[in-house]
Amino acid sequence: MTISFFEITESQKEKFIKVFSEKHTLKFFEEPIQNIDLKYFDDSDVLCVFVYSAVSKEIINSCNNLKLIVTRSTGIDHIDTEHANKRGIDVKNVPLYGENTVAEHTFALILSLSRKIHESYISTTRGNFSTDGLMGFDLRNKTIGIIGGGRIGLHVARMARSFGMHVRVYDINQDEFLAEIINFKYVPFDEILKQSDIISLHLPSNKHTRHIINKESLSKMREGAILINTARGDLVDTSALLDALDTGKIYGAGLDVLEGESFMIEEENKFNSPISEAAKVIEKNKKLTQKPNVVITPHNAFNSKEAIDRIIAKTIENINDLLVKQ
Repeated sequence: MTISFFEITESQKEKFIKVFSEKHTLKFFEEPIQNIDLKYFDDSDVLCVFVYSAVSKEIINSCNNLKLIVTRSTGIDHIDTEHANKRGIDVKNVPLYGENTVAEHTFALILSLSRKIHESYISTTRGNFSTDGLMGFDLRNKTIGIIGGGRIGLHVARMARSFGMHVRVYDINQDEFLAEIINFKYVPFDEILKQSDIISLHLPSNKHTRHIINKESLSKMREGAILINTARGDLVDTSALLDALDTGKIYGAGLDVLEGESFMIEEENKFNSPISEAAKVIEKNKKLTQKPNVVITPHNAFNSKEAIDRIIAKTIENINDLLVKQ
């Protein structure tokens, strides 16, 4: 069986070699799948990808032996699952690797903004130890609004309660028992925007959630609120966010994901046309990186040693499940 891995690091490569190399042909690529010529992996039985690999209908059709697409992520929006299902190809993900990991990163972003840690760091690296302009605010008695009350969102809720925060959650599916145990309240979408000092996004990317944070929803947020996004970049309309930051409508933003972030890791000279959509996305994201009240990390919320170990273990399990069936 031929297994092709994309967006793979050396340490991950070693682990997969140890498990699969004796009986199977392994191919490793550092780049996302769409950047690799199809001829190098069209004999694959298994495609193992990460979030920047867009597994399109064309790619699926090019692999005549394809039986499984496994992504080393929770989200599967980068895979044409509908076409894979039509072809009878299984798609598997890693749903439970990092609830606490991403929740911890969420609070790292919150604290960076609330206590101006990023600005303090930059100031001291320049030899300036003055505290002028670096006054922050306490999280205690502030209200955090969690949009998306799944596993990660509920971990954020638990952590927020330990800071003495009031917690509000918006989700279509509600668990009143957990709400009582953790001590939070479910509220409608518009209410969570109005009530919260901090809004934290924990939703999947789909046609219903795209630009859920837009000009209208930002206008309903409290003056001086903070927006945190460790979920998916297209949940936020970047143009609307820039306007809200420029006008002072919101205090700041902590972003582990960006709209169109895949363009940011490409060679920029591929998108040097001023009218290309990619160029427009890159320009807007560059504006975000230049704002002192915006903290951006490179889709790194998942990236702890423990979480990566869990991802690799579950990916191996997903591939082995197919091998057992053969």
